[in-house]
This record gives sequence, C-alpha cells and structure tokens, in this order.
Amino acid sequence: MAASEHTVLQFGTSSSTLTAKIHPLVIFNICDCYVRRPDQAERVIGTLLGSILPDGTVDIRNSYAVPHSESADQVALDIEYHHNMLVSHQKVNPKEVIVGWYSTGLGVTGGSALIHEFYSREVPNPIHLTVDTGFNNGEGTIKAYVSSNLSLGDRQLAAQFQEVPLDLRMVEAERVGFDILKTTMVDKLQNDLEGMEASMERLLALIDDVYKYVDNVVEGHVAPDNSIGRFISETVSSLPKLSPPAFDKLVNDSLQDNLLLLYLSSITRTQLSLAEKLNTAAQIL
Repeated sequence: MAASEHTVLQFGTSSSTLTAKIHPLVIFNICDCYVRRPDQAERVIGTLLGSILPDGTVDIRNSYAVPHSESADQVALDIEYHHNMLVSHQKVNPKEVIVGWYSTGLGVTGGSALIHEFYSREVPNPIHLTVDTGFNNGEGTIKAYVSSNLSLGDRQLAAQFQEVPLDLRMVEAERVGFDILKTTMVDKLQNDLEGMEASMERLLALIDDVYKYVDNVVEGHVAPDNSIGRFISETVSSLPKLSPPAFDKLVNDSLQDNLLLLYLSSITRTQLSLAEKLNTAAQIL
C-alpha cells in the first residue's frame, strides 16, 4: 500500500537572532507625533529610518509619521506622502534607509499584518516597533518585532510576529528628558541643579547595585556573567586616577563654573527684559 502524503504546516524562515538598537530621538519624535495627531486618530503610524550595522544589528536613528485611516477591517496609508518624506530625508542623510515601521499602543493589533506586508515590499524583513505612549504605571513599554509567515504547503495562511531584543541607550541628558516624558503630569521642569542632583542620586543607586552584584558573585550567591564583568572592568578602567582631594577640587571647580554661567545668564535675561520695557516706554512717550 502506498504511503499517504501529509501536508506540513510550517513557519517561514525569520531572523530569530536579529537585534535592534534605537536612539532616544526616535522615541521623542514618536511621542511628539502622537501628541500632534488628529483628534479622531487613536494611534500614530510611521516609518523607521536607519541602517544595518556590520554585525547585523538594525540601528534605528530617525522616523517620521505617515497619515493613515483605519477601520475595523482595513488600514489605508498615504503612500505618496510616505515616499515624498523618504526622498526628503535621504536628501539630508542618504545613508538612512527604511528599516521598518512603528505604531503607538501596546503590542501588535489586527491591522498590523496589513501594514507590515506593505513595508515588506519596501525593505526585506522590516522591524515593527510598538511604543506605549500612555506610559502606564510610569513605564513606557517599547518592543520590536519581526514577522514570519505561517503556511500550509504552498498556501500562506497568516503572519506571526516574534519579539526581538531591543537596545535603548541614553546619555544622562537624554535620560533626564525621558524620565520627565514618562511622568504624565509634572508641576514644573527641573532646573540644572535639580537635574544634577537627580542624576547623582541615580548614579549612587547604580553604584550600590554594582557593589551588591559583585559581592553576590564573590560569595557564590549569583552565577558570574563574563559580559557584565567585562563591562564593569571597562567602566572602572575608564575612570581617571585621581586622589580624593584632587577629585573633590575638580568637582567643586566645575560646579562653580556652572553656577557662574547660571548667574551670567540670569543677568543677561534681566538686562534684556529691562531693555525691552525701556524701548516700549520710549515708543509710548
């Protein structure tokens, strides 16, 4: 008796080892577009620009929103606007190419497969980035996905989104802005001294975490991680070798310079305000 033939249900090949790196500018730009969205729009959709690094990491550096209309069963993008914006961006930075697309909200929605199919025609294996602009519980959930096709024989049935690692690194000034952005309501923005104080408190907390991790590794409570050890070693070796008195003097001199700049800028603002009032009074007379 001839052996029966079976149709195999299989997933298409996907870059399961793909990783992505995103610059803070992209997050700020997406949040700004969300604030400026039309009243009837529930979310914002846009294009991600960047490049592919030599190690295969997707480096997301820039973005722009794309107007769209959305209903329960369909999504319509303004493709002409998308192409015009792409041409304009590449005139400024021709090295930036399309690497994927983004949408605001939590996770993947029903219409994401349709939009992803369009961007798959623009670039192979695009990244889908989701940004929680609601900042629920004071945290902004940012995730990246790639899509793989679910097929039955030669027939494509659906697309499955798989989360990939996403690296978001910021310098201290960007971190302060991102922390303020996550707070949906603030009484006032921090001045320079308050921002410096918050940064020092965060730095002390991170140093305490490093101390605890090293102690736990030495005592055998935590398994050692070579990558973390190398990172700590590089950080410690990058610090200048200064005695405590010399380090205190360096910090105090820098602090005095910052205070002097604040004082001079305050005097300049006062002088400009007085000059404006005198000019107004002279015109009235």
